[in-house]
Amino acid sequence: MYLRFDLNQLGKIEFIFLCDSMKLPARDLPLGQEVAYPTSYDPSLLFPIARHQGREQFASAMALPALPFSGWDLWNAYEMSWLTPQGMPQVAILRLIVDCTSPHIIESKSLKLYLNSFNQTAFASTDQMLETICKDLSAAAGTPVSVELIPTRDFANLQIEEFNGLDLDAQALTIDCYEPNAELLCLAAATNGSTSSVSESLFSRLLKSNCPVTSQPDWACVQIDYTGPKIDPAGLLKYIVSFRMHNGFHEQCVETIFMDILTRCKPQALSVYARYTRRGGLDINPWRATPGMLAPSLHRSARQ
Repeated sequence: MYLRFDLNQLGKIEFIFLCDSMKLPARDLPLGQEVAYPTSYDPSLLFPIARHQGREQFASAMALPALPFSGWDLWNAYEMSWLTPQGMPQVAILRLIVDCTSPHIIESKSLKLYLNSFNQTAFASTDQMLETICKDLSAAAGTPVSVELIPTRDFANLQIEEFNGLDLDAQALTIDCYEPNAELLCLAAATNGSTSSVSESLFSRLLKSNCPVTSQPDWACVQIDYTGPKIDPAGLLKYIVSFRMHNGFHEQCVETIFMDILTRCKPQALSVYARYTRRGGLDINPWRATPGMLAPSLHRSARQ
């Protein structure tokens, strides 16, 4: 059994957004600082980052009446803990889903510090604790955030599920490009002159990028589902590997991959889902898709 809360409207919640962090020097972000761990609940630790900063490279697409994709960012927090009124510690896994249309993402270290501020904070009930998280994160993201608590009794029911489809990594390729290069993407050579549409699921465990603040590596497995002209698998894998030295937030990397494939290969339907390995007790899993694509499962991979 899961406990779940969804904030349907922000109502009178007040939140003062910090300055536009993407324009600040790295040292001004929580990730770029040495920060003392909090000893009591403190919602001011949350640090929003405007999504539009990472989308400026898609200026023409962003000028459309609606985003060219839908989707969400799934966060799993494995170090969630708080106190009962009697001072008894509780632990659980916290699952958060932030819609990709939210004005802001939440900087990961600030979320870690915020959740750690619950460690020595007593709540009258689990419901009160979850309502507090839902309120604070919805205010920070600028849109309702879905909050789900997985209690210890349900840990045994959690599933490991690997991506399926064509394993792109099985190809033996020569690769020498480690900065994102959309020109690596191309369509497969037509067979017998056929240019008919195909539907494929492909995945790679070789997606790696770097934190834009600390330069620490971020590792991920990415699944790409599409319907349209057949994409050249060698070029697609080379393109995925080209992110290896790129500095970018998880959400921005996935949106770049989505937009590059959409622009270069012109599929009628496209879904890009990346499962990043955890750092600081958190993993982030962005999903972007053309409208109508089925949402992926929320299971985690063995590397997570």
